[in-house]
Amino acid sequence: MDRGDSRVRYLHVTSEEEALDALQGIEADACSIRTLLAKMLQTNIILEHVESEAANVIKQEMRNVGGDAAICQDAIGCRTGDVILIGSSGQIRSFSEETCKRSPDLRRIAERITEAVNNLFLDSVPLKTSRREIVLGKRTLIMGILNVTPDSFSDGNRFGSSQAAVEEGIRMAEEGADILDIGGESTRPGSDPVPEDEELRRVIPVIRGLAARVDLPLSVDTMKAAVARDALTEGAEIVNDVSSMGFDDRMAKVVADTGAAVILMHMRGMPKTMQTGDLTYRSLRGEIIEFLRDRIDKARIDGIEPTRIMVDPGLGFGKTVADNLRLIRYLEELKVLGRPIVTGASRKSFIGQVTGGKPRERMEGTAAAVTAAVLNGSRIIRVHDVAAMKKVVAMADALRSA
Repeated sequence: MDRGDSRVRYLHVTSEEEALDALQGIEADACSIRTLLAKMLQTNIILEHVESEAANVIKQEMRNVGGDAAICQDAIGCRTGDVILIGSSGQIRSFSEETCKRSPDLRRIAERITEAVNNLFLDSVPLKTSRREIVLGKRTLIMGILNVTPDSFSDGNRFGSSQAAVEEGIRMAEEGADILDIGGESTRPGSDPVPEDEELRRVIPVIRGLAARVDLPLSVDTMKAAVARDALTEGAEIVNDVSSMGFDDRMAKVVADTGAAVILMHMRGMPKTMQTGDLTYRSLRGEIIEFLRDRIDKARIDGIEPTRIMVDPGLGFGKTVADNLRLIRYLEELKVLGRPIVTGASRKSFIGQVTGGKPRERMEGTAAAVTAAVLNGSRIIRVHDVAAMKKVVAMADALRSA
């Protein structure tokens, strides 16, 4: 072949496994593979609000292990700033190890960096509920949404009786749902809170009926500790609290005492007012990750094991259309928390802003959002249309693991 006839193409490498496959595919020298791997894959970690003196130490230490760091250009003028670590996962781990040895003042930062890098490369994540243990790995789970509310944004007032709602839950199970999420209070933008006794009247008969007829984890979508407690007694094993246990200060004790799993979600404000006022974030993903990390730490202090915690970025809860799209695009960043990521884009208004149509006319947009969420790290997808989204998720899982 003439030298000018050599074919040229872009090699898209997104993981160490892909880099190793490529190097072995060309029969690269085995002795050089480790060095080449470090150069082929970069793991960028951002540190926020770092003091300038520490930032300079971090930059030098990263260079010592063969990586680098980007810091504020005016290192003297910037008292604090953000730092981006640039290097392979191995280089960043080496940086953390050496920093712990030589710079005790930076030990906490180094430990958090190690934890973040390790979490990014987890192949599977264990989840415990009060009734079973689930290993979330290659297959993404489907959480079917069962709203028993008269004012839900998508399917309000669909069920005239608890029995009708139970039959709908059974249908979802037959269509392939892995979890059923039952809610008795709408959290759509502008919605009013529901009295505790009314929420109990709506959800408890449905949970009781489903627990007797399906062998699936049941989740109760509530912010109220009393509702969660009664639901868990009747057969639920997961609490999906959009307030991250912040609305009712008794919720953490209920979850801890029962051994239930809990979904901690980011929401700024409350459903009634969350889409009003200034929705600007200084650092959208940074603020959400820090909020969720704080809630995880609080849950641990309250006696809830990390293996019982899931996280949800809260699509549509105090975010603009652009915010929601960016969250799905960069969802993988939440993997640093080390807990399963739950996403609920199904039929939401930000999809309608892109595709048009009423909630029930947003199937195609939902499918695209679900696919992107799975490819970017979501382990559980919360949806209305179980049968259709089961197929979408199966295809997305196949693409992700190809």
